[in-house]
Amino acid sequence: MSDVAENNATHPNETPKNVFDFGAFVGDLIVEEDASSDDISLEGLQQELEECKNDDVVANILSKGIKLREYTKGVENNLRQVELDSIQDYIKESDNLVSLHDQIRDCDSILSQMETLLSGFQVEIGSISSDIKILQEKSMDMGLKLKNRKVAESKLAKFVEDIIVPPRMVDIIVDGEVNDEYLRTLDILSKKLKFVEVDPMVKASKALKDVQPELEKLRQKAVSKVFDFIVQKLQALRKPKTNIQILQQNVLLKYKYVISFLKEHSKEVYNEVRAAYIDTMNKVLSAHFRAYIQALEKLQLDIATSNDMIGVETRSTSLFSRGREPLKNRSAVFALGERLNILKEIDQPALIPHIAEASSLKYPYEVLFRSLHKLLMDTATSEYLFCDEFFGEESVFYEIFAGPFAVIDEHFNSILPNCYDAIGLMLMIRIIHQHQLIMSRRRIPCLDSYLDKEAGPEGGKIQLHFEDLLKSNTGLFVEELLVEHFSDLIKFVKTRASEDPNASSERPITVAEVEPLVKDFASRWKAAIELMHKDVITSFSNFLCGMEILRAALTQLLLYYTRLSDFIKRIDGGTALNKDLVSISSIMYEIRKYSRTF
Repeated sequence: MSDVAENNATHPNETPKNVFDFGAFVGDLIVEEDASSDDISLEGLQQELEECKNDDVVANILSKGIKLREYTKGVENNLRQVELDSIQDYIKESDNLVSLHDQIRDCDSILSQMETLLSGFQVEIGSISSDIKILQEKSMDMGLKLKNRKVAESKLAKFVEDIIVPPRMVDIIVDGEVNDEYLRTLDILSKKLKFVEVDPMVKASKALKDVQPELEKLRQKAVSKVFDFIVQKLQALRKPKTNIQILQQNVLLKYKYVISFLKEHSKEVYNEVRAAYIDTMNKVLSAHFRAYIQALEKLQLDIATSNDMIGVETRSTSLFSRGREPLKNRSAVFALGERLNILKEIDQPALIPHIAEASSLKYPYEVLFRSLHKLLMDTATSEYLFCDEFFGEESVFYEIFAGPFAVIDEHFNSILPNCYDAIGLMLMIRIIHQHQLIMSRRRIPCLDSYLDKEAGPEGGKIQLHFEDLLKSNTGLFVEELLVEHFSDLIKFVKTRASEDPNASSERPITVAEVEPLVKDFASRWKAAIELMHKDVITSFSNFLCGMEILRAALTQLLLYYTRLSDFIKRIDGGTALNKDLVSISSIMYEIRKYSRTF
């Protein structure tokens, strides 16, 4: 240790005082040789000492300067002492250990008995498990059988319920009044009839042979009874002053299932009911509209006659003769005035003729026209909805209204050919358009073909006729307009431009002959177009119509000038006129300019 201290004092900067140096102690170790020293190798000792450098016990031993041999002997002595102490403790506790041994032996005997008992339990449990499994299989089999029997019972019960004819149902069908209970019973009978007709299993069953004759008797009785009932209700529609809509909504629709029953189980009787209703309503509505039209005829105020028109041929008088109301102001024939208000009252209720007649009121025909169509729209809407709900067929409506449509057409055919009121005609066209919109908002299509004055074949022919007249007269007007301003050019193009200028003839066309035409056009074509523009504006108050006519005139002028230009190119020496020719693009520019003006 003194050597270590001196070494540390000599080299204070190399190793701090609190750091243990194994190298110093290793040098002091004295290894004593014994008989077995030949078998001991010190190889790797240095590495082991390095590994033990951080071991607290070893470091403590070496720091105290104790040699390893002495420390080892001390540890062995301590172990012997501990062993001797343990032996003494064991001797003191020998009685307790004997008692503990006896207890352990007794426990082992008891556990052996319990093992035997539990082994028996295990065998019994295995047997019980097998029994439980058997019972479970039996239970599942019984459950499946029960389920199948319930399904069979359910189907059998439903079969019996669907095929059986209860006495109460027979009593109601045969002797009961047609009311809500009768309708419910009728529905049950309908289901039974469908059941025996549709299900193939039922048709093969013996039960059907007993039940089917009874069901057929009930069907015939029910059909006969409801037919008489419905016909009786339909007869009420023919009674005077009957409110048809109330009778339909409050009575007939209440029994609409009767119609469904007849449609499914007696088609012939259903067709009879359908035909009876169509015939009844056709006659009733036709009579109503005819009476209403006759009442409106008495309220008509004539605005214009053939004497107010120019160039009108003499025509036969109207079927309904009326006195013409004198007009204080003759210019009122073509004045709109307050007559425009009819378009603001388009959806007002229809006129009540006897009230207006009592007040000695007279109306222009467009007022009566609107009132008649208002009544038609309301009646048609109500009837269309009823037919759709009661019969489920739109065709019923059209068959019913064939009569009213014929009555109204007859009236128009007698009135319109002798109508000279241009303002009234235009107002009627607008009224029809507004009524189309009203029916469209109602989502009722039943009057589409009637209100569209183009839906019929005749309407299409008339429209084509007037379109052809418009085209031909527009062409005549355009030609007259062009001839007024470019007569020489047009005359030359029509008579000479189709000739071959180089062909041998008595008088070939020369540049001198066409030069005046070219220079004349170049000098005043813009001014002439402007004059044409003013003529069109003056002649046509409708700008859209004027635009089409002016465009047609300018287009025709362009065609004439193009033919003239092409002809000049074929004349010998015609290129000399190129400087005077107006370019086609310039003319096109002017055409587009006047088109934008409109």
